[in-house]
Amino acid sequence: MSNLLDLKLVKAITLDLDDTLWPVWPVIERAEKALENWLSERAPMTAALFSNPQVRSEIREHIVRTRPELKHNMSAIRREAIRLALYRSKENPLLAEEGFEVFFAERNRVTLFEDAPHALAFLAERFPLVALSNGNADIERVGLGKFFKASISAQSFGAAKPDPRIFVAAAGAVDTSPANVLHIGDDTMLDVMGALNVGMQTVWVNRAAYVWKHEETPHLSVTSLTELCDLIRAA
Repeated sequence: MSNLLDLKLVKAITLDLDDTLWPVWPVIERAEKALENWLSERAPMTAALFSNPQVRSEIREHIVRTRPELKHNMSAIRREAIRLALYRSKENPLLAEEGFEVFFAERNRVTLFEDAPHALAFLAERFPLVALSNGNADIERVGLGKFFKASISAQSFGAAKPDPRIFVAAAGAVDTSPANVLHIGDDTMLDVMGALNVGMQTVWVNRAAYVWKHEETPHLSVTSLTELCDLIRAA
């Protein structure tokens, strides 16, 4: 599937992180397990409370409802959820900061898709790259900072994809216009439709062979980042 990607227009690339460069859910599950083990030793009543998925969900929803300013800040929501669980369990809420750091350290210990390291090196040699994510991964802690000129997350910017403002800000971070940016991501709505709506060219990274369901289409659909690199190399 292609709308005829025009590489001559591309002056910069914005890249989604979770599920584009690495699978995210194994990372989150491992991070939650690390937090659970840590709480079991230091705040066992809170660990017991958090062991109930419905309670975890209710606490998260409570935080989002009562602290709307945190809506896009995944780190703050996680930290405040730990704090509230400690408070409800009558254990020390001051443990929340350390508990969050246990979670966050694992959150940033990712396993890249096999094609990602070479693709990042290849693309970074040719274009300024901007990380553009709704998640809270830290590209420096992940170990990928050297490839990127800038990083914009929903929590740092205050708006999340597909909001057009975050795409425009990402283009501005490398002094170019959306029309000269190629956005690469896995999510059909957040990444592809969001980027198309501001005039960016788009690459849909469709690793699981999903069917495209929107009227507008990405400029290019690939099953791996290697396909994109091969196309650029051949241009």
